[in-house]
Amino acid sequence: MDGSPSNTRNAAGFTTAPPRTRLADFTADQRVLKLIAMAVVVGTAGAFAAWVLIDLIRLTTNLVWFQRVSVEQANMGDIAHTPWIVLAPMIGGLIVGLMARYGSEKLRGHGIPEAIEAILSGGSRMSPKVAILKPISSAISIGTGGPFGAEGPIIMTGGAIGSLFAQFFRLSAAERKTLLVAGAAAGMVAIFGTPLAAVLLAVELLLFEWKPRSFIPVVVATTVSFMWRPMMFGTGPLFPTTFQMTMPWWGLLLCAGMGVVSGLQSGLLTLLLYKIEDTFERLPLHWMWWPVIGGFAVGLGGLVEPRALGVGYDVIADLLNGHLVAKAVLVILLVKAVIWLIALSSGTSGGVLAPLLILGGALGWLVGLALPGAPGFWALVGMAGMMGGTMRAPLTGALFAVELTGDMSMLPALLAASTAAYALTVLLLRRSILTEKIARRGQHITREYGIDPFELTRAADIMVKAVDTLPADMPVDEAVAFFAAGGNKHRSYPVTEKDGRLVGMVSRAEALRWREEADHPGQTLYDIASDASLPVAYPEDMVGRVTDVMIACDVGRIPIVDPQSGKLVGLVARKDLLRLRQSSGLLEHDRRSFFRRGVAKA
Repeated sequence: MDGSPSNTRNAAGFTTAPPRTRLADFTADQRVLKLIAMAVVVGTAGAFAAWVLIDLIRLTTNLVWFQRVSVEQANMGDIAHTPWIVLAPMIGGLIVGLMARYGSEKLRGHGIPEAIEAILSGGSRMSPKVAILKPISSAISIGTGGPFGAEGPIIMTGGAIGSLFAQFFRLSAAERKTLLVAGAAAGMVAIFGTPLAAVLLAVELLLFEWKPRSFIPVVVATTVSFMWRPMMFGTGPLFPTTFQMTMPWWGLLLCAGMGVVSGLQSGLLTLLLYKIEDTFERLPLHWMWWPVIGGFAVGLGGLVEPRALGVGYDVIADLLNGHLVAKAVLVILLVKAVIWLIALSSGTSGGVLAPLLILGGALGWLVGLALPGAPGFWALVGMAGMMGGTMRAPLTGALFAVELTGDMSMLPALLAASTAAYALTVLLLRRSILTEKIARRGQHITREYGIDPFELTRAADIMVKAVDTLPADMPVDEAVAFFAAGGNKHRSYPVTEKDGRLVGMVSRAEALRWREEADHPGQTLYDIASDASLPVAYPEDMVGRVTDVMIACDVGRIPIVDPQSGKLVGLVARKDLLRLRQSSGLLEHDRRSFFRRGVAKA
């Protein structure tokens, strides 16, 4: 089926528009093969975009702080303590503010909310400006000391590449979304080397569905990107670490407890972020100047602890490998938190993932001093908890930490922490750090997936079987009198022959029109109401299709007929659809105990 609205007819001659599709476990068709081929291109482009972004960040960092032309990784701890530490982030903030105002306002922020917004309300269409300016603005922001990661910008940039590529072809919004997310996930894989986590991030944050049509191309794009990665960034985990730790039976409880601590940390940071953002909103300055203020705060933090500036991958590695002392970890935690909150609230460009790893890892390291095992172990647990709680993506948080280190034995501990943090933040906060910004713009989103009850229920299960009908041989004058008398239960009635075969539908409005015309002597309802184009449905049709027919034909009642004989067997009205939705809600809210007398109410 091509999904066109062309009508089809059943064996009895009635219209059954829109055309029905073959019922199966999944709705994927051969178009997924086209998306797979496109995903190969998008995955390659996303990988190269990540390579360009990382080199831009390194080049900017070396130029700004060490006055050299190089794309080698620089150590921010080697920065000289001069006034330039304060001035450079301010200049970077000014440039980013100018780019956002005169280029594209979508450059502001860390990228993931903007990608979600494009998916939900923008038809998955992103502009070429974003694909070009986002990596440049992020490189300037991070390279001049911004305490951000590269993952948010590459998700936005890779998504823009996928969206732009999709716009060259005749695709639906859902298919464009697939390629947008494929590009975003491909960019993340190229930087971090985490294909499983990237796919889970796509599912938990960006796709808003679980379908083969979107899942398979995303996996293809991430696989292709992972194949390119050795040529660009080398092989192996980004932070190879192995923890030789045998946990007691109660060890997972400690990990869950660490997750609760990370969840509290996540909730506090989220609340502070938007409090500070509200403060910026009240400033008597255009938002273009806010990143300059954020840059000033970053510079002051850099004077206290230079290693809090920039991406901070070296800090993550030192936390995991135990190459830091408690005082240094505490200073990094406090300084990084303050400058990250202020800089991100100011609307500059940069990602949140790497800072979250540092903040969660630093707190986990400090708490781990009082727990059994190496502090680096608890740093990794804190990282997973921080990701799971802040991004509301527990599976991504656990798998991401595993793939970053290559230590699969850590998975149970990380999953316990990530899920505990996720549970806490879900219960305490209505929105996450990713969705609060979208909600403030008036766009409500839900990240809960469920099966549509309309796609699980057949028309036969909700249709009214005892249908009030009018006989086909009823004279038109009699029908007019019937409707004019008032007291009718319905606005329209099916018209049937003696054997029950459906002929058409008659509404009160039509009967009143006939009365005005007064030129139907001797005619019956069969003569005037017989309508082969009448939309009908079958008992075995899913309710979702019945709803589609109602919308396509702009009617409120659909006759249900036997597909072979055309006999009327039932009728579905709008109120029947509403009752189905109500009954599905009762599955969540109607609480009963079947092993105790009475009903247990929460």
